[in-house]
Amino acid sequence: MEHTVEKLSGNKVKISFSVPADAFDKAVDKAYLKNRGRINVPGFRKGKAPRKLIERMYGDGIFHDDALELIFPDAYMEAVQKEDLHPVSQPELSVDPIQKGAAVTFACEVYVQPEVTLGAYRGVEVARTLREVAQSEIDERLKQEQKRVARSLEITEGGVENGDEVSLDYSGTVDGVAFDGGTAAGQKLTIGSGSFIPGFEEQMIGLKVGQEKDLNVRFPDEYHAENLKGRDAVFHVKVNAIRREELPALDDEFASEVSEFETLDAYAADIRANLQKTADEQSTEAARQGLVQKVVDAAQIDIPAPMVEEKLNDILGEMNWRMQQQGFDIKRYLQLTGQTEAQMRDMYREEARNNLKTELVIEEIIKAEDLQAEESDVNALLEEYAKSVGKTLEQVRAEFSDAQIAYFQHRAKINKALDLLWDNAKVTDEKAAPRQPEASEAEPAPKPPAKKPAARKAKAETPAADDAAGEEKPAPKSARTGKAAAGKEKAE
Repeated sequence: MEHTVEKLSGNKVKISFSVPADAFDKAVDKAYLKNRGRINVPGFRKGKAPRKLIERMYGDGIFHDDALELIFPDAYMEAVQKEDLHPVSQPELSVDPIQKGAAVTFACEVYVQPEVTLGAYRGVEVARTLREVAQSEIDERLKQEQKRVARSLEITEGGVENGDEVSLDYSGTVDGVAFDGGTAAGQKLTIGSGSFIPGFEEQMIGLKVGQEKDLNVRFPDEYHAENLKGRDAVFHVKVNAIRREELPALDDEFASEVSEFETLDAYAADIRANLQKTADEQSTEAARQGLVQKVVDAAQIDIPAPMVEEKLNDILGEMNWRMQQQGFDIKRYLQLTGQTEAQMRDMYREEARNNLKTELVIEEIIKAEDLQAEESDVNALLEEYAKSVGKTLEQVRAEFSDAQIAYFQHRAKINKALDLLWDNAKVTDEKAAPRQPEASEAEPAPKPPAKKPAARKAKAETPAADDAAGEEKPAPKSARTGKAAAGKEKAE
């Protein structure tokens, strides 16, 4: 069987095939043997009618489609391997009219992996912004440690203060009429948390255990319950109990109890050093990401649309998996945000294209530099993975297939390529102002999980369970009052 390859525009190729008449006739005969048992011919038992008779009754082409299905896969794979093609889409088949006794010709068009023309990737200039850890960050860390070891005391004398946790009963009315969700007993509320509607918590300050009071409040105009939006309400409250945190003094005794250090100064210095190390690592990682993007932008690649759509499927599939770990999914997210799947795909299409371009550029650098995975580099990644699953390197190596080991070998090559870019970059350091801790803010709607950068240094990854979403409080709580905890996420 002969084939020819013609390069079309946009990383698309056309593979044309020619099958000799006798070879195609053999395929037709195989198709006949495969299908004759399903064809009824009067006077013959199923499967016993001659091929020629069936063709006279149903037409010469009755077995042609099945014959092509028998021929095409092997012919296609042979052409792909011989021509060193790398298809990234399903082939689109077209068949010329088949004439008895003549060679059969057909062709397929398929997108192949695009060629990469690298730009400059050695000696690329990149700025690294370094910042000095602020005293407020050390103070905040000390405060967190204070809270961790704080005692919770029940207050029997004196009134409610800001920051106290209060157990209370309440019943709310609008125009003297109770409403759904407006009554609770034994409700826990931290004063100053902003958990209840504006004005509620402020009016609790000063109340003593056993004291009752009517609180006059107004529901926000953006409240989630339509019948309560912008309405004036009265909540009758009774304080059942008051608990207050007693923070330990920030002194040497505190430092010796919560750390390995004997003095507060030594403990604070260690906190500063650790925070500075983290800040420097983050600065370097951001600069490395910026460097990779510069190298990617300098390269020339025409990425086929089917590749982008397939990468989009991967991105959205991973997002859906992460959401499911939180008891959520993309379908529910789309409902809450009022988006369609098509709109979401449009939103992430450019990210998918850039991720693909990054992957192809890194692969081309690996090829251009002939980078190889050292056994020590592979073992380092395997050990990291083994530690994350509570196993030894030997156990992981014994359990993994050759394909799984090859995966880690490839990741080691990626790391080498990224290190090569960084080691050869012209890095200039700039100083930034110290970062001030940011106050937590309420989110208006759930957000998709953080997206994974396309070319960050590979690590041995394992899925991490995300925190479950909190439950909604009773009526006085506004539509979205839960505060998002400030945190740092490492995207692998």
